[in-house]
Amino acid sequence: MARHGSKKASPQPKGARRTEQRWQDQLQAWQLHHKASARDAWQRLLKAPLATFMTVLVIAIALALPAGLSVLLTNAQQATQGWDGNAHLSVFLKQQTSPQTQQALADKWRAREDIQRVEVVSSEQALEEFKTLSGFGDALDALPENPLPPLLMVYPKSTDAVALEQLSQELEKAEGVDLVQLDVLWVKRLHAMLETVGRIVSVLTLALAVAVVLVVVNTIRLGIESRREEIVVVKIVGGTDGFVRRPFLYTGFCYGVLGGLLAVVLVQLALFWVGQPVDELILLYESQFILVGIGWTNVVVVPIFAGLLGLIGAWLAVSRHIQDVDPYLL
Repeated sequence: MARHGSKKASPQPKGARRTEQRWQDQLQAWQLHHKASARDAWQRLLKAPLATFMTVLVIAIALALPAGLSVLLTNAQQATQGWDGNAHLSVFLKQQTSPQTQQALADKWRAREDIQRVEVVSSEQALEEFKTLSGFGDALDALPENPLPPLLMVYPKSTDAVALEQLSQELEKAEGVDLVQLDVLWVKRLHAMLETVGRIVSVLTLALAVAVVLVVVNTIRLGIESRREEIVVVKIVGGTDGFVRRPFLYTGFCYGVLGGLLAVVLVQLALFWVGQPVDELILLYESQFILVGIGWTNVVVVPIFAGLLGLIGAWLAVSRHIQDVDPYLL
């Protein structure tokens, strides 16, 4: 009994230390498996280059269409930027209005807070401009008197449709005013068209994003079916669904990123192809407009957005079909 009591118990590791070490081991194993899954996904894509390229091309075409339309819309908005600054009110005065009255009205309206500037166009100036633009100078010289009334060009500070309409009604009540013409309808039509196109691009982007997800879902589903036996073995030895899922998630992400990069290339090639005719058209109109490309922001955003779509598609496919691979039902 004494000999037995003299034996010392071997020291046991502390529980807290053992738990901390196990947590670190799990984290390291998780990191190693993520690296291995990413490497395995990339290697499998490279082993089937034709199938990979076809899938990536489908994704790229689906993403290039809304991306290209978005770039065209950006160019249209930039080309028309400032056009609403030309919106003005043409105030036609009565024929017998004297130059003094015309100038007095102009000075009075310049003092208004809602008017930026007022240009005075006399009857003589209007006639000379009409001769230059129409080409009927000889016929107009034969007239006994000038048929054109004096004119005031009123440029408002705001191009809001309601504010312009209200200003038009107020100016029309002034003494000596015969007619007020609001030359802003075409601007409102243009803005409405751009707004409509912008919403169409948004709807198209959403629809094609869903199409990209479905393409990745179908591709990952086929990958799961081709690796069914491998998945069964992994599950038999204790592999979790998360362990099985990771390589497919990285595959979907790679599909999306590659498709997004190819979409950027396709859009840039299309812009390069139409760039020369657009430049010639700009020179003919003597405009300072410069064609805008896809931009460095979109070069980064489009692949990341496509990668997230691929990740979503892979997650949906794996979550749905990984449950069907049950080793105990085989």
